[in-house]
Amino acid sequence: MTDTGASVLITVTGPDRPGVSSVLFAALTRHGVDLVDVEQVVIRGRLTLGVVVEADHDPEGLQEAVEQAMASIAMQVHTTLEVRDDPAARRHSTHAVVLLGRPITARAFGSVAAALAGVGANIDSIRRVADYPVTALELMVSPEPGRGSESYPPGTLRARLVEVARTAGVDVAVERAGLGRRSKRLIVFDVDSTLVQGEVIEMLAAHAGAEAEVHAVTEAAMRGELDFTESLRRRVAVLAGLPETVLDDVAAQLELTPGARTTIRTLKRLGFRCGVVSGGFTRVIQGLVDELGLDFCAANELEIVDGRLTGRVVGDVVDRPGKSVALRRFADDFGVPLEQCVAVGDGANDIDMLSTAGLGVAFNAKPALREVADTALSHPYLDAVLFVLGITRDEVERADAAEGLLRRVPIA
Repeated sequence: MTDTGASVLITVTGPDRPGVSSVLFAALTRHGVDLVDVEQVVIRGRLTLGVVVEADHDPEGLQEAVEQAMASIAMQVHTTLEVRDDPAARRHSTHAVVLLGRPITARAFGSVAAALAGVGANIDSIRRVADYPVTALELMVSPEPGRGSESYPPGTLRARLVEVARTAGVDVAVERAGLGRRSKRLIVFDVDSTLVQGEVIEMLAAHAGAEAEVHAVTEAAMRGELDFTESLRRRVAVLAGLPETVLDDVAAQLELTPGARTTIRTLKRLGFRCGVVSGGFTRVIQGLVDELGLDFCAANELEIVDGRLTGRVVGDVVDRPGKSVALRRFADDFGVPLEQCVAVGDGANDIDMLSTAGLGVAFNAKPALREVADTALSHPYLDAVLFVLGITRDEVERADAAEGLLRRVPIA
């Protein structure tokens, strides 16, 4: 690159097909230019290719040659002379904002874009990360020029976007950009109403004819209105006298949340340690742990005497603080810093666990948990967690296809 040359921005648009770059760079080569920058995007078969070059002589001749070359393959081209690099104006994205919806309307996206502008955030790039089972768009954002790299008022960016997204009927996740976002290595799931559909304790209570009573207590505990340990003891007490075989019966009835297998399979491919920390019962979920190949499990133990449940829990109770303790223990066992851990849950008893993890995801959660989580998902598909982590549906499906596992279940 010369100090006396002219910088030229060349923008090529038209149908995407093989050979476009080859024709363009052949023309550039004949003029002996230096390549400074290049970016390309393809949307629904339409190509936009931008190239910045440094021309040390005859930039007008370069412009004419490029226009003729692109016309020969029916592509449109626009050139801008004297484009100078301003280091002060370079964008360094500070946050990744993932927008999820089914669908994402123009109104919803517009509301989010306006909210970003309102807090002084510039959108540096946008890409679609998923089209199934939800649409997910990833926006990389940075403060407007001159405001510094960390100039958002503390908490303003996420708080404002969550408020707007709720009104617009979409979900939004906000994470700091950089290596930290891509360094997650361990994930822990709550079980009831997160990894599986429904509440195990209520399924057990149905065998004792006390499902409605237990459901009311469960809901109050999940909202944070009752101490979890006390609520667990009250709910387990109604199981007294049931044969232990009901545990196996309920275990056989468990239904995974849509996307659960995909999520765990994908994260394990990436080297994640995956496991569960549950206020439920080991005997019921152990088969699921084995089936999914999970790396760890912490749950409660039901007392059994002479083949029947006594209505009591034995050992340490995995309650709200106990979930956080379990996460710390497993992270230490696998040598993973807490900031590289992800926790996913739905109730108030998950608050400490999600607060302990580097990324806490509230999944179809009660308000008490949504308020403290890093992000909240309201669609019933667990694989939305992958999109929050920046993993694309295309990447997931390519990996599944390579193993013969690719399929899309129709969504009503």
